[in-house]
Amino acid sequence: MKENKGKNRIIRLATEKDKEKILALYKAQIGKPFCVWSEHYPTIKEIDFDLSREALFVMVKEDTLVATISLDDDPFVKNLPCWTKSLQPGGEISRIAVADEYKNQGIARQMIAYAMDVLKERDFVSCHYLVCKENLAALKSYEPLAFTKVGECKLDGHPYWCYEKVL
Repeated sequence: MKENKGKNRIIRLATEKDKEKILALYKAQIGKPFCVWSEHYPTIKEIDFDLSREALFVMVKEDTLVATISLDDDPFVKNLPCWTKSLQPGGEISRIAVADEYKNQGIARQMIAYAMDVLKERDFVSCHYLVCKENLAALKSYEPLAFTKVGECKLDGHPYWCYEKVL
């Protein structure tokens, strides 16, 4: 996957050197409105899992971590009955985080578009994600991406909408 460049920002595959910055960005989201993350999730365990599969991407501007996104491999999500059978295999995007000073600039959508390109290069037919029903900011931000709401589920005690799109 090529690096995506623009506005002095680069989207690229994350490396071991990015781990602490990614973890700090995850932790900075805890307690914010609509965020259901906690000190127990996401952790370095998820970062290591993503790095081991070349499934973690970052947007950087010089030495600053702007955003991160992962291509998850969660058996619970993969096996939800709402995914369209003819659109399999489907890849899951997850753990999107944008640094506060870069929010409301369309960066989450840029990260999703980049992740979708990676999934397509990796021969996935569709892309899907879950978004907590309470996360109004994410719901509004992802609206222009034209994903189809295909179902709902509960995960860790929170209600989620399930979204899917052909690649």
